Amino acid sequence: MKSLGIKTVKAIALFLVFLFSILMLKTISQYTSFNKHIGFLAFKQQVVDNPYWMTFFYIHIFSITLCLLAGLTQFSNRFLAENRNLHKIIGKIYVYNILIINVPACFVLGLFSNGGLIGITGFLIQDILWAYFTIAAVIFIKKGNISRHRMYMILSYAVTTTAITFRIIKNLFYSEAHHDYGLFYGLNVWTALFINLFIGYLILKKEALLPGKINGRKEN
Repeated sequence: MKSLGIKTVKAIALFLVFLFSILMLKTISQYTSFNKHIGFLAFKQQVVDNPYWMTFFYIHIFSITLCLLAGLTQFSNRFLAENRNLHKIIGKIYVYNILIINVPACFVLGLFSNGGLIGITGFLIQDILWAYFTIAAVIFIKKGNISRHRMYMILSYAVTTTAITFRIIKNLFYSEAHHDYGLFYGLNVWTALFINLFIGYLILKKEALLPGKINGRKEN
């Protein structure tokens, strides 16, 4: 019964990530017009004429959904058992997308983040953790340590999905009449990161993947 409950929660979580990934894809589609006065760009008029910032912005928004969708397939034991080669291919796409495309792009975007110093530091720390968790996952799988690889991939994906958590919080709680946009934005960056890392911690604890307790045994 307990196992069934865990599987049900995981299935619901995966469905929600998939659903919000599709909704994000719909939001991102508005930027295919390359109009500088729509959506998020309406709040970034001070930098929309900067070709470097705009280039990194478009690189990020048009590739991040691929990270979200690629990550969805990577944590199913059944999928892994039946599709090992496909798992590796999708995993490489996920890693290359993050390390070569999105980490550099988000670092530049983070320097011009809304929310002042709170938002900037939040995005830069998020970017550093994203790179660290993803690189660690690659290092451990090359060493053949599947448990640690899985642990860091879960943490990496927790950071990846902060984009979803950020938008959920904004849509549920932000009110132009009651909140200062910059302050709310900056605090939301940190809130989304803390929530996702805490969820990641709970998953690791449930699966006994935390350091010192790998697969229920003390780690050497």
